[in-house]
Amino acid sequence: MGKNYIQTNLGQKIKKLRKLKGYSQEVFAEKIGIATNSLSSIETGNSFMTSNTLDKITKELEISLNELFDFDDCQSNKDMYTFIINKLNYLKNNEEKITLIYKIVKAIF
Repeated sequence: MGKNYIQTNLGQKIKKLRKLKGYSQEVFAEKIGIATNSLSSIETGNSFMTSNTLDKITKELEISLNELFDFDDCQSNKDMYTFIINKLNYLKNNEEKITLIYKIVKAIF
């Protein structure tokens, strides 16, 4: 089975969350009851997992399925920048929203 959007992003998300918890692949694989090479294959997007493994992953990472499948943080900086610019161009004539966005950006910097 070839890589696809869901497999690739899900694998990246699992890897990121696993590392945030401080687990090595070996330790995390043991905790969820799969082989290390199976976890590696999931994290690289080369394979998918059973629903049972998916359930164990969410429990071990202490997240919901919705959180796990939210790939917004998997976007590249370029993609996020392009999205923001496109939305700003769409809003340029909406004084209320531009004022709000201005205040948010000003607070960040």
